[in-house]
Amino acid sequence: MKISLPLLSLSVLATISSQSFAAQPIDWKQKGTDIFKQIIEIPSVSDRKDEVDRVSAHLEKLFLDAGFTNVQRKDHDGTFSLIARLPAAQKSKKKPILLLGHMDVVDALRSDWPRDPFQFIKEDGYYYGRGTSDMKSGIAAITTTLLRLKAEGFKPSRDIIVLFTGDEETDGKGAERAATEWRDLVDAEFALNADAGGGAFTPDGRLLGFSIQTSEKMYQSFTFTATNKGGHSSRPMPDNAIYELAVALGKLSAHRFEPMLNDTTRAYFTHRASQESGPLGDAMRRWLANPKDGAAADMVEADPSEVGQTRTRCVATRLSGGHADNALPQTARAIVNCRIFPGVDAKAVQAELQAVAGGAVKVEPHGPSVPSPASPLRADVMKAYTDTVRSRYKGAPIVPSMSAGATDGLFFRATGMPVYGVDGGWIVTPDDERAHGRDERIPVKAFEENLDHWYAMVKRLAG
Repeated sequence: MKISLPLLSLSVLATISSQSFAAQPIDWKQKGTDIFKQIIEIPSVSDRKDEVDRVSAHLEKLFLDAGFTNVQRKDHDGTFSLIARLPAAQKSKKKPILLLGHMDVVDALRSDWPRDPFQFIKEDGYYYGRGTSDMKSGIAAITTTLLRLKAEGFKPSRDIIVLFTGDEETDGKGAERAATEWRDLVDAEFALNADAGGGAFTPDGRLLGFSIQTSEKMYQSFTFTATNKGGHSSRPMPDNAIYELAVALGKLSAHRFEPMLNDTTRAYFTHRASQESGPLGDAMRRWLANPKDGAAADMVEADPSEVGQTRTRCVATRLSGGHADNALPQTARAIVNCRIFPGVDAKAVQAELQAVAGGAVKVEPHGPSVPSPASPLRADVMKAYTDTVRSRYKGAPIVPSMSAGATDGLFFRATGMPVYGVDGGWIVTPDDERAHGRDERIPVKAFEENLDHWYAMVKRLAG
C-alpha cells in the first residue's frame, strides 16, 4: 500500500519515540569506569575533610539514586564514613556480609608527578591517579556491584552492608567506631575487604598467583626517650642525651625479633617455596622445616618482597632532640613504629625493646594498639574467591597472605569478626608497586576484571 508522506513521517516518529523510551541495557564496565574517574578526581586526602565530604556525598547520591533506602553518612572525628545496606529478599537467619573500603588517600604533590595526580588519565593501558591502586579501584568495584545487583533485581539471601571510611590512612576512627559504637549498623558474619588481596604478574606475563589476605600485623608505635640535666655546649659531658638515644637506635637497627609462623604465613611460604629455586627457595624450605631457624628467616627477609613476613619488625621513623645550638640536649626522642606479628602482645614487644635500648633510654607506648588475630581459612569465602579468580585464570594459585601493614579490617578482627582481603585486581610486579608513591596506576584490564570479580563473588556468597 502506498503511504502518504504525512503518515510515513508519523510512523517514523512513533518508531523513534518508542526506541527512545525503551530501557537501554547498562554498560556496567563503562558505569564502573565513570564512577572510578569521578572519585579519583576528588582529592579526598585524609586531612581534607571537605574533600572526603565530597566523595562520600557523591557515593551516597549514587546509592540513593539507585533506590537504596538505608544509606547513612557519618560526620565524625574530622572525616566522614558511609554505610549502605542492600537487604535480604526476605527475613533471613543468615547474618549479613560486610564489604569494606576506604575513600581517603595519601597526599600527592603536583610538582612530584609528571601528570596531575588528581586527574584520571588513561595512558598506555593504564589508569593513572592518586588512589587508583590504593584503593579507589576497590571502592568503584564495590559500588558498581551493589548498583548492578539492585538494578538487576537480585534477591540476596542475606543483607549486604557497605562501609566506606574516610580516615584509614591516618587514625582509623571510622573503622574503630563501626566495629564498636556503630556495630548494630554493620554487624556481619564476616567482612570482605577491598583493601587487600589481588594478583601479580611478572613483566614477561607469568602469573605469580592471587592472594587472599587472612591476617595482618598489629600497628603500634613506641617512644624512645633519653633525658639529661643538660648544660653549656662549651663543656661537653659523656652522658649526652642525643648520643645515648643514637646508641639505642643503633642497637635497634641490628636487633631481630624471633621468627614466627601461623597458618596463613605457613601456607604462603609453602607456596612461595614451591616457586623459588636457588638460595632463597632453600632458605624458605629450611625455615618451614624449622621455624626457629633465625638464619634462614633472615635470608628470606633479605628479599625485598618478603620484608616483614617472618616476624615482628620495628623501625625508627621520627627523631627530635635538643633545644638550642649552644646547649647540651636535655631531651632526645625517637618514634619507633612496630608492625607486630599476630598473637604477640604489645607489652612483650615493649619489654624486648626496653632490653635492647638499655637503661639510659625509656621505652613507652605511643598511641593505642589493636590486637588483630588471624582469620580462619573459611571454606565458603576461600571457594568463592578461588572460583571467581579461576573463572578468568584457570588453575591460578590462590595463596593466603598476611599484610605487613594495617587496614580497617584489623578493628573488626579485634572484635572476633573474620575479615578477608579478597580484591580481584592485579599488578605487574615490581613496576606497578606504586601505592602512596609517584605515578600510582593500575592496568585498565585489571580494573575492568575487578568489576566482574566483585560482582560474581558477592553474588556467590549472598545468593
